[in-house]
Amino acid sequence: MIRAGLALLLLAQAQPPDYRGSYTVSIGDAALGYPGPAKDDPIAKLQARLESGAVKLEWDEKHGYLPAILKALKIPVSSQGLVFSKTSFQAPLISPASPRAIYFGDSVYVGVVPKGPVLELSAADPARGGFFYTLEQKRVTRPQIERGDGCLGCHVSPNTTGVPGHLVRSVYPDAAGFPMGTVGSFVTDHRSPFAERWGGWYVTGTHGKARHMGNVVVKDPGKPEALDREAGANVTSLQGLVDTRPYLSPHSDIVALMVLEHETKLHNLFTRAGYEVRAAMTLQGEMNKAMGRPADELSESTARRIENAAEILVRYLLFLDEPRLESPVRGTSGFAKEFGARGGLREFDLETRLFRYRCSFLIDSESFRALPDVLRARVWARIDAVMAAPEWAGTRAVLAAAVKR
Repeated sequence: MIRAGLALLLLAQAQPPDYRGSYTVSIGDAALGYPGPAKDDPIAKLQARLESGAVKLEWDEKHGYLPAILKALKIPVSSQGLVFSKTSFQAPLISPASPRAIYFGDSVYVGVVPKGPVLELSAADPARGGFFYTLEQKRVTRPQIERGDGCLGCHVSPNTTGVPGHLVRSVYPDAAGFPMGTVGSFVTDHRSPFAERWGGWYVTGTHGKARHMGNVVVKDPGKPEALDREAGANVTSLQGLVDTRPYLSPHSDIVALMVLEHETKLHNLFTRAGYEVRAAMTLQGEMNKAMGRPADELSESTARRIENAAEILVRYLLFLDEPRLESPVRGTSGFAKEFGARGGLREFDLETRLFRYRCSFLIDSESFRALPDVLRARVWARIDAVMAAPEWAGTRAVLAAAVKR
């Protein structure tokens, strides 16, 4: 049950803790549990229903299996984001004139390129991280979703907290959509400043005086950082930038992109934190057995590892390090209304921050419930401590009674 008043913390004094830059976990590590058949993520469950005949995918003459897949996975068309940087295995087909469309739900993602041979499907397994699939855009009697691990070359790295996961990249794209390697790129989430977001993406919506990297390309290869941010700002229609007729929607909604950034990172943090604690508890159990100590006894290092994992999750769950919006944000596709209509922690603010309540909607998810019991208990205890005191881990927190309620 979601507890009331999970929303405070307005000011941070230190760099937020994170797993970024830490070691990459071996796919074969037992504490990750990645090898083996997928069965718990939404796409694996859909494939099981397809095989049993409980679900059938209707073919659309214009979009292939895309509309049916979105319907089966309960993904709204309004979530569509258009990315024109060549940052997918279908890179040869992607360009500013032919962007890749991304659609998403709470733990599932679908990518498609017009005239591309496959749909790209992926999901966040509640405990094991990202699983990746394809579905041929070819009309057959019994469509088959195929799992493949080829994506792990990019989707297991420090950019995904070292575990199989998802990420939203912001690059400096040239006129063809190639990222300019000389200036690097950003992995973005709700903590990122607007100035680092959406390079290589189309972005529809208004955001006042804030400026991002979307809707434009590098014009002078000698000065790749000199993007014309003004030209890409407050774009409400992509007419004149790209032909959107091949897509399900003419939008690449700014609010949807902000939610996508938030949730991809949080799923990675769930996976990494769960791994860290399972690995620590396994080692602790072996040590306790070898030394004849009580099975539930925790060493100082194990307790510290659990505490660190909980701290990272709580700070992210409660948006502690989210920068204040410079101006109100408004999307164009209706995503905010559709997503927010589900109520509770999904209600948007969009005036000074992303959500009305300072707690992620994904605290009510299978991924959160799949965390090791000892970690989940510590997360709740930490949240309770935040609610009860005006200070948190040396960081001043402004606690408003109305916000608590």
